Amino acid sequence: MILAAPFFLICVLIVKCSSPGPVFYSHPRIGCNGKPFGCLKFRTMYRDADARLHPLLASDPALMHEWKTYFKLKVDPRITPIGKFLRKTSLDELPQFWNVLKGQMSIVGPRPLTAHEVTHYVKDKASKILSVKPGLTSLWITQGRNSLSLEARIALEEYYVTHRTFWLDCKLIFKTIWLMIYPKGAY
Repeated sequence: MILAAPFFLICVLIVKCSSPGPVFYSHPRIGCNGKPFGCLKFRTMYRDADARLHPLLASDPALMHEWKTYFKLKVDPRITPIGKFLRKTSLDELPQFWNVLKGQMSIVGPRPLTAHEVTHYVKDKASKILSVKPGLTSLWITQGRNSLSLEARIALEEYYVTHRTFWLDCKLIFKTIWLMIYPKGAY
């Protein structure tokens, strides 16, 4: 937290100055043993981003297909210019250290899932993936991030839960720091 404090303050200032709205965004996620919590991030989208999504997807079948495959859009007009930078460098995730301090997340673990992802995609693997705290970083983050399909993400998260060790966690932490400096697969 001490090392991240300067980056945290800079991010607060640039988010506040770059577009109107709150600095932080809390998204409902499912944590360990199915317990819901608000996953914190720096806001990287315009205030009305949620309201813009459905009309955007309805107007373009290719975007709808991309959304259903990756749950993200490679070129998303809802993201602010500074939000693109924050996402690419993963600085938008810094507020999740608060989730770690509150005991809702850990440094390494499967990335937090939404209720929709659990119900519609993870299904029978949910109990295994949700048996551990979600993490700030994960095997999925270090193996391709947004360039991987949701199915590939789920397979990697399940693999992590089965094969997790202290050394694997250390490796993932160092690889994540490297990816923050030299971003790959983020959008």
